[in-house]
Amino acid sequence: MPKHARGRRPRIVLIEPAETQVRTLTTAQTARVDAALNAIAAAPDEVKPHATASALRDYQDDGVRLIFYATALGSILIVTYVEAD
Repeated sequence: MPKHARGRRPRIVLIEPAETQVRTLTTAQTARVDAALNAIAAAPDEVKPHATASALRDYQDDGVRLIFYATALGSILIVTYVEAD
């Protein structure tokens, strides 16, 4: 992460279709997704790269999967995919 971005949590933006996916979740699933979003915001560089696209990150934990990428300065995380079982 760039030196000037350290200490600040990045802003998280969900794009379509991630927003649509979130709207279909139950309350319990939404709570787990919120926790996952907090986890990626706290340490986005620690999330493993996506298997087929190195610019993407693929977070998976507690039945939640988020695929996202960071902007050039790391100040915004763009969530492209949300899944919760």
